[in-house]
Amino acid sequence: MKNRFVVGAVVVMTMLLGFDLRAQDRFPDGSPISDWFKTVIPTDIASLGAIYRITDFGVIPDSTVLQTAKIQAVIDKAHQAGGGVVVIPRGTFLSGSLFFKSKTHLHLEEGAVLKGSDDISNFALLMTRMEGQTVKYFAALVNADQVNGFTVSGKGTLDGNGLRYWKSFWLRRGFNPNCTNMDEMRPRILYVSNSKNVQISGIRMKNSPFWTSHYYRCENLKLVDLHITAPEKPVKAPSSDAIDLDVCHNVLIKNCYLSVNDDAIALKGGKGPKADKDPNNGANYNIIIENSAFGFCHSALTCGSESIHSYNIIFRNNTLNKAKKLLQLKMRPDTPQEYEHILIENVTGNAVSLLFVKPWTQFFDLKGESGIKMSYAQNITLRNITLDCDILFDVTNSDQYKLSNFTFDKMKVNAAKRPYIHQEYIESFKLNDVLVNGKKVAQK
Repeated sequence: MKNRFVVGAVVVMTMLLGFDLRAQDRFPDGSPISDWFKTVIPTDIASLGAIYRITDFGVIPDSTVLQTAKIQAVIDKAHQAGGGVVVIPRGTFLSGSLFFKSKTHLHLEEGAVLKGSDDISNFALLMTRMEGQTVKYFAALVNADQVNGFTVSGKGTLDGNGLRYWKSFWLRRGFNPNCTNMDEMRPRILYVSNSKNVQISGIRMKNSPFWTSHYYRCENLKLVDLHITAPEKPVKAPSSDAIDLDVCHNVLIKNCYLSVNDDAIALKGGKGPKADKDPNNGANYNIIIENSAFGFCHSALTCGSESIHSYNIIFRNNTLNKAKKLLQLKMRPDTPQEYEHILIENVTGNAVSLLFVKPWTQFFDLKGESGIKMSYAQNITLRNITLDCDILFDVTNSDQYKLSNFTFDKMKVNAAKRPYIHQEYIESFKLNDVLVNGKKVAQK
């Protein structure tokens, strides 16, 4: 309730500021926002076919007994009968990787917990999408591929049971500081791919061993009323991104609470010197993130680190509390990148950095090519921002990328440590009514 109250307060503040609501009718590049983004229809499981309650098929609520095969048999039975809703009732059910199929859905009743095994051998090894590549890796706890109309709904929880994986990761990193994120074998919680008209709503996702939810090549995707968490301490949940969008378009993220030990929302899509030529890769575009609350995270919104093109992104009417960054642009020296037409507006709260743009050199690989790949960030606007932070302009000037056509508009920022803005780092940088520590910043 507290998060919803805060979000409501942001909306009221927006109206008091005199924000022109008509501006919401278009994406940053001027193209119209369709009515699809303006309505959310609650998932009605009664309209989705027969109900398959897993306890009616020999599955027992016991968190110590692995029941992957029995739960998968219920999913298969629903699929073979023409579709239906697989219902997880109250109780805790332990499982490895599960695969939903055409016309099957998942519903978690209040008090229901589908808990992932902490033994990686209980997750299928298969060709999947991971870190901007199509590679052999481990399936998620819940997987759905080519499932147009797929839904996950209810008030229950998908629990990644990540503690053992986190401890193993940090032990390995201590032994070998150069180990990659994929070297310690870890599953995700939810992976949906190659699908249209998907809605994930109402549920909680927590304690993911790796990325929490990952969407690849999805169109018309709504993520609504989700509560996604992974801890910063006492054991950090490494690379536990809440939402990873990977070659997706027409995406609405609304009324969510996200707090994880990595990026809350990351826009991905491919990496490497020839990433823009690989048909498995692509752009993320037409994405609206609104009326949501962000707790601790490395960044509320990140472009990268595996991304070739992200555009028409709106992040509005959101609150931040203890985020490290509001907007982060990860600029890889081994990948041609373009981030453009991004609008951040009506944001309140606190963060360490407001804008973060720096070279991203972790595990980069030019694959034998000489010279860096240029990246570009352009047509990026931040307006109606009221934020307490340590660093306002956390940007490194670099020959690796070009920054142009940025706008700071109607901003009231308290910056405790570094309040200055290097306007010379950005070509065509416009400032309008920007107050930093109570003083107006002049346009140079």
